[in-house]
Amino acid sequence: MAKNTGLGGRSGAVSNRVQKYNPLTDKWDKFTRDGHYIKTKSDGQPWKGISKS
Repeated sequence: MAKNTGLGGRSGAVSNRVQKYNPLTDKWDKFTRDGHYIKTKSDGQPWKGISKS
């Protein structure tokens, strides 16, 4: 289980999630491991604790 450390990061990874950078929108998109879209991050920074692919 992933937990926030309070230092701007996480201990462990969020399971069954993956994030990909979208150069058209200049933002990060979050997907399930099956490839289903979940959400786009509005501030342009990647999510913490989610694997990048």
